[in-house]
Amino acid sequence: MVTRRKLILSGAAALLAAMLPRRAGAADDPAGILTAIYTRVAKGKGDGGGTFVIQTKASRTKYLSNSLVALWAKADARTRKGDGGPVDFDPVSNSQDPDVNSFKVAAEKQGADKETVAVTIENHQQNARANPADKTIRYDFIHEAGQWKIDDIKGAVDGSPWSVRALLVDSLKY
Repeated sequence: MVTRRKLILSGAAALLAAMLPRRAGAADDPAGILTAIYTRVAKGKGDGGGTFVIQTKASRTKYLSNSLVALWAKADARTRKGDGGPVDFDPVSNSQDPDVNSFKVAAEKQGADKETVAVTIENHQQNARANPADKTIRYDFIHEAGQWKIDDIKGAVDGSPWSVRALLVDSLKY
């Protein structure tokens, strides 16, 4: 039989549990988000790529910050019909032809509302990327509206750096 004391204690325990701050789950932090993305990218032969992150307006809204989504929309509006768009490669795999065998996620800078996370990828083919800088893609995250969102993606091709945000801004100059 439930006594008044047990009822009050169980109610108090439930109330206390509801008030305690919750620790963000792996999928709710930048490293967890990127681990989920790259796990999907590396499945099978790893040739599916990560364009699902940027392919549609809905996917951009899911993964990218509001300012990056707005910038991308501006750049798309200026793209001629039939052209590939301002970002004509898969920034997630840093390639035209995705090939991701494995990956390593490492937080580089952490703050209350900004983080930078590096993902180092390995291809199925040994030495597929001659320059080691080309294997690492960096993600700048911001915390907005209670969620972590990608605010920029940065990498290098043949050692020359690129940034999705810079590519979009540059496309508006012409």
